[in-house]
Amino acid sequence: MWQSSPPGSIYDYIKVASFSIGPDGLVDHWSLRAAELFGLAAHEVRGTDPVEALIPAELRPRGHRKVAEVLDGKEWTGLVPFRIPGERYAHGLAEVYVMPSETEHGERGAVCIAVDVRALRRIETDLAASQAIFGQSPFGFVLFGTDLTVQRANERFATVFGGTAEAHRGRCAHDYLPRQEADRMTAALRQVLDTGEAVTDLQLVGTVPGDTERRHWSVNLYRVHSGSGRPIGVAGLGIDVTRRHNAAREAASARRNLALLGEASARIGTSLDLETTARELLDVAVPGFCDLASVDLYQALLTGEEAPPGRPAGQPAGPTARLRRVAFASAVSDAPLATGTTGRGVATTAAGRCCEDGRTASPHVGAVHRYPYASPCAEALRTGRPALVPGGDGGLVHSTLAVPMVAHDTVVGLVQFSRTKGSEPFGERDRALAVELAARAAVCIDNARLYRREHERALILQRSLLPPGAPEAAGLDIACRYLPGNAATEVGGDWFDVIELPGHRTALVVGDVMGRGLRAAVAMGELRTAVRTLAQLDLEPAEVLSHLDEIARGLGAPGGVPAPRGADGAPRTGARPKGPELSEVYLATCVYAVYDAVTRRCTFASAGHMPPVLVEPGEEAMLLDVPPGMPLGVGGEPFEEVEVELPEGALLALYTDGLVESRDHPLDEGLEAFRRALGQAGRPLEDVCDHVFGTLDTRHGQDDIALLTARIRGLPAEAVGDWRLPREPRSVGRARELACAKLAAWGLDALVDTVELLVSELVTNALRYGEGEIRLRLLRDRTLVCEVWDGGLVQPRRRRARDTDEGGRGLQLVGMLSAGWGSRRTPHGKTVWFELPLPAGDGGAPAELTVDQLLDMY
Repeated sequence: MWQSSPPGSIYDYIKVASFSIGPDGLVDHWSLRAAELFGLAAHEVRGTDPVEALIPAELRPRGHRKVAEVLDGKEWTGLVPFRIPGERYAHGLAEVYVMPSETEHGERGAVCIAVDVRALRRIETDLAASQAIFGQSPFGFVLFGTDLTVQRANERFATVFGGTAEAHRGRCAHDYLPRQEADRMTAALRQVLDTGEAVTDLQLVGTVPGDTERRHWSVNLYRVHSGSGRPIGVAGLGIDVTRRHNAAREAASARRNLALLGEASARIGTSLDLETTARELLDVAVPGFCDLASVDLYQALLTGEEAPPGRPAGQPAGPTARLRRVAFASAVSDAPLATGTTGRGVATTAAGRCCEDGRTASPHVGAVHRYPYASPCAEALRTGRPALVPGGDGGLVHSTLAVPMVAHDTVVGLVQFSRTKGSEPFGERDRALAVELAARAAVCIDNARLYRREHERALILQRSLLPPGAPEAAGLDIACRYLPGNAATEVGGDWFDVIELPGHRTALVVGDVMGRGLRAAVAMGELRTAVRTLAQLDLEPAEVLSHLDEIARGLGAPGGVPAPRGADGAPRTGARPKGPELSEVYLATCVYAVYDAVTRRCTFASAGHMPPVLVEPGEEAMLLDVPPGMPLGVGGEPFEEVEVELPEGALLALYTDGLVESRDHPLDEGLEAFRRALGQAGRPLEDVCDHVFGTLDTRHGQDDIALLTARIRGLPAEAVGDWRLPREPRSVGRARELACAKLAAWGLDALVDTVELLVSELVTNALRYGEGEIRLRLLRDRTLVCEVWDGGLVQPRRRRARDTDEGGRGLQLVGMLSAGWGSRRTPHGKTVWFELPLPAGDGGAPAELTVDQLLDMY
């Protein structure tokens, strides 16, 4: 039974041609393959001499001899040059096999078979190349048939998977790879065979015989065709990329770690709150670095002690101090926390926490606990080095890193990173990253601790520098606001003060030290203290500012001594040394006002400060024309005073430039807006302050802001007793009568005896040591004030009288029986005063002299 050969047989490659020569030496048969090989059709060759038709002219004599020999019955095989069809000068080379034959009449002929030598050489080269690929390739090479079984494999493939190359014939992908990977390989082979599209870099994972290490291969597949284009299989080239995969994994791990560090730098430490910083650390670590994590900080650190109880890293310590769990994070949903015990009765949990009593319960966030001395966590806290805590058998967690949080060589807490089953175990690179993350968080936590300490100190300083609570003053309703420009420390260089002066007078002060922060606050504190001291001397406002100017210049000079100045007030050349001893120059502005509740007159003096604002009832706010003067610390210029009578119910506002001036708005616009905000001055003062801060664009944070508002409430006429007495002895009795009558009218009979005695002493002193007319004044407000005026300039001085002295004990009586006493200069002399609490007030009944006090006077 005849069967046609499939396309792509060997004859298609070697191009075998045949023709025959008759007894006459001429071509009588010419095949189609011969026509294709030699480029001559049958009608062109049949009946012609083959030597003349096919062989070049120079070889024809030899060709005729060979044809004659063949016709005589001799076979011949040789190489015959011929002209290539379509190419004029190119010649081919054919291997010709000539065999003698006989016709049916017994005549001699020949059958000739010709093969193109070029095709044979090409086949030989292709076979050599194929053998080189299979036999000499350093990569695994395998040829799969159309049934997806191995038809041929090279030695490299056999070296990897064992046996000889021939032994792999007939195997399939499932004989080499795990089922899942083999299914992927089979699907890829079928796809390549069906579509002809190559598959490149197919990543497969498996093991080789005798080795448990997971290997990674990169496989390239392409379809193989026969000469006629018929698919005959799939060729596969496999490269072991395990090292490259491991290197890529290490590189990816390094990139991930770098990314985590970058994220940690950006996200950890955004707040100065300890718990927030701990949560930020866990937000970075989970799930990018681990599956569960927790942070414990020393309890003493959280309660605000000066330093954390953790000893310097690496030094031995006693039992572990108490810690508080401040943060916990988990990327595992509905996972049990307990995993078992590790030894010595110490239990570990999913986050690697060691419980003190051996139970598997984990401290919840906010719980205070202590690690057992022998636990890995306690060891990490003592040594300052990370410890690896293995997970229990069958538990969720397979490993935990307990990493101490070390800041400035001191352990402040412990962070634990845990990985669950299915995650890669911690390596050395992970350990280094964990230490770095913990260290960064520790520095931020320590900074937060230091900030909190400094913040508390700054608040104490600020509270000590500002008036406590709502200031009170005779004849004034007071409301104030203060906002420091430095939100971190809440301290600044602005200040305000309300100082009670004798005679129901009040000093109102607002100042602004140029600069910000703690240094400006310290300078402000010194100036504020100086203002209070100078105010007690009852100096005029301009004198107070002059003394403050000297003090401010002393703040900026070495040793606190102001530089000498010339006649023009400017510092002398070379007066201040140059070098590190020279401190910075402190400049400040200040407005100082003294208000008298009896006369409702206020005296202002300004040192480069913003003008006060006055809002009279029913009128628009206006800026008072107070000469600004030079700032404190400049020196050389006198300060001027302005006295203004303030109507009843008027509103007076003193402020600093931070309220009305900013980088975005000029001063004029800010002042106009401030005046409009104060337009509705009839509302309560606290509401006025709130309205001002809610209306103005204060740009808080650019500068400190201080606002002091006062509503004028003068003493009524019936609360004042004012008499002038002639300079004669009988004025002492007259003064007692007037004072007692006024006290009786006020219903202060309980004070009559004390006031009668003290008034008698002061008027007697005015007659004996003073000059000019005598003036007696009683003022009733929150306290009772008695003043005796005269024209003498000599200030009274309290002294201890000798036993033989008949006088000299009056001022001792005044000091013992009054709540306070003193003297002040006036434009025309002096005033001596004393103050008594009202019987119905907090001061209670007037003081009474004891026997010891009376004896001590003699």
